Formats: sequence, structure tokens, C-alpha cells
Amino acid sequence: MPRKSSPAKQRTTTTSNKTTSTAMGTATLAPSEVHLRLEGLETQHQKLLQQIKKKRTELEKFIEQMRTIATEVFSRATPNFQKIAVIDQEIHTIFEEIIKNKKLSKQNKKKIEEIYHSLQYAEIISPKPVEMQDIEIDQAEEDEDFNDSNQSRHYYYHTDSEIESPSAIRSESSKKIRHIFLRLAEIFHPDKAADNDIQERNTEIMKEINRAYQEGDLARLLEIEQQHQVGEKIDSSNEDDLSRKCARIQQQNEVLKKQFETLKAELREAKKTPQGGMVTDFRKFRKQGVDPLDQITEQLENQIYIISQIRDYVQDFHQNKIGIKEFLRGPEVLRSLQKETMEELFEEMFDDVDVYIRF
Repeated sequence: MPRKSSPAKQRTTTTSNKTTSTAMGTATLAPSEVHLRLEGLETQHQKLLQQIKKKRTELEKFIEQMRTIATEVFSRATPNFQKIAVIDQEIHTIFEEIIKNKKLSKQNKKKIEEIYHSLQYAEIISPKPVEMQDIEIDQAEEDEDFNDSNQSRHYYYHTDSEIESPSAIRSESSKKIRHIFLRLAEIFHPDKAADNDIQERNTEIMKEINRAYQEGDLARLLEIEQQHQVGEKIDSSNEDDLSRKCARIQQQNEVLKKQFETLKAELREAKKTPQGGMVTDFRKFRKQGVDPLDQITEQLENQIYIISQIRDYVQDFHQNKIGIKEFLRGPEVLRSLQKETMEELFEEMFDDVDVYIRF
């Protein structure tokens, strides 16, 4: 007959078994190194996606502002530009008629030509169009330059049948983007839809997928993947699966970092363009309570006034209302501008001297 264990010994054994069981359970539930690594990579992944989305929105908004301002300026300024163009052409025509006058002495003709060229050089009137022969020569040179440079820029042009990533060379980044693209295309291909509603939905999703792929936008492809919950499934208890997922997310994060830097660079370049500069200037004016379009209109109207005065002055000489001596003095409006410019120059000089003395 087996000997019974004492109650104290049974309690000790039971407690020991519970402790061992608890310790084993704790070891099983504790996150492993690969779990912690995956958690860190996924946190970085989500942060990059948010940064890219924010920067992409900022870039798109800035470009839209550029277009809006360009449209507003064009709409407001076009009538004045047309007036300037008409007056400008009138000045050219009158000068040409004056210079063709055979009654002018060579000396006076030369002086008149100097005034004519000075107005063009100062950009008060447009440069005189070159002769057709010169245009043909220049065009031939430009065509030759274009053919040479086109060899290095041909990759900007693609036929509609080409469905390739923007990168001409299949880099590691484009491979990752293509992998996601093909997987999403397999899932959302409209031909595989069970009914018309799903087919229509998949068609719209595929449009987004194609656009993101053609733009090399990995972040957008991953957003679509998350939005529709079609990410690759893995066994969270299998360390090999977890390690593969870590490697995949790490590679994606590297591509996302490059995409984020590219977006930042594109925004910086957009701000450096003349149109981008207008957006910045418009913001400053509006913060000061000034309508920049009113400022532009005022400047154009001032320009119209100046060239109208020049046209009348040239016309008066052509119609013998003023003599050569008065004509060579130049129009009053230009003399006033020169005086104002000199006064501003002297003010700046004296301001500099004052600063130097106080220093």
C-alpha cells in the first residue's frame, strides 16, 4: 500500500508546480526581441506615412494656390497688358516712320536711333523684333540644340501603353513599389469582381492604385492597403514570419524616407519658382491688409501712363509739333522718373553715411 504524503509536503509540491506554471506562462507571454523590433518598425512606419500624407497635402495645396493666383492675375491684368501691347506697337511704328524720313540729317537720325534703342534697352518698350532671316538662323540653332538635349531628356515622354514605374532604372525602391502594386492589382482587379457593385468599386480603387504606382507613391499604395485591410497575413507566434515582416517593413520604411525627402525637395523648388514667389508675396500683402491684385493693377496703370506719354511725345515730333532739339531732351515723364531715381539714390547714399557715422 503506497504511503500517503503529508499535507505539508502536498502543499509545497502544489505551490512549486503553480510557481513553475506561472513562470512558464510569463515567459510565453513576455514579448520577444523580434516582437519589440516589429513594434518599433511599425511605429516608425505609421509616422512616416503621416509625415508623407501631410507633406503631400502641403505640396498639393501650394501648387493649387500657384494656379489660383496665376488665374486671378491673368484675369485682372490681361486688359491692361493688351493696352500696353497696343501702345507699345504704336511707338515702334512711329519710330520706324521717323527713321525712314529722308529729310533727317545723318547726325539727327543717329541720335533718334539712340533714343529708340535706349527705350528698348531700359525695357520701357519691347525689344524690336529681329529680322526673319535672323529668326530662321536662331531657329535652326535651337532645333539643333533641342535634338542634342532631347537625347538626354527622352525618358520624360511615355506612351499610354507604358505602365512602368517613373524610375527608368529598376531600383530596389521601384521593386518594392511594384511588389505592392501587383499584389493590390491582383486583389482589386475589376474582372475578378463577383457582382457589378464590387466591380465598380474595384474600378475606382484600381484608378487610385495605378495613379499611385505611376507616380512612384509607395505611401499611397500602403494607405490603400491599410484602408481596405488587405495587408499580408502572418502568424504572430511564428518568429520566422515575424522576422520576414520586420525585414519587409524596414525596406518599406527606407523607401518612405526617400519619398518624404523628395516631397520636401519638390516643395522647396516650387517655392523658388516665380509663381511660388507670388504665392509668398500674396500671403505677405494679405497679412498686411493689402490686396496684391490692386497693387498689380496700379503698377500696370502707371506703366500705361508712362508709355502713353512716350507715344504722344514721339507722335508730336513725327507730326512736327515739337522740334528736334526738344525731342532730343526726352519726354517729361522720363525726366521726372530719372529725377526721382537720382533722389532715391542720394537718399540711400546719405542714409549709409549716417549709419557709418553713428557706428
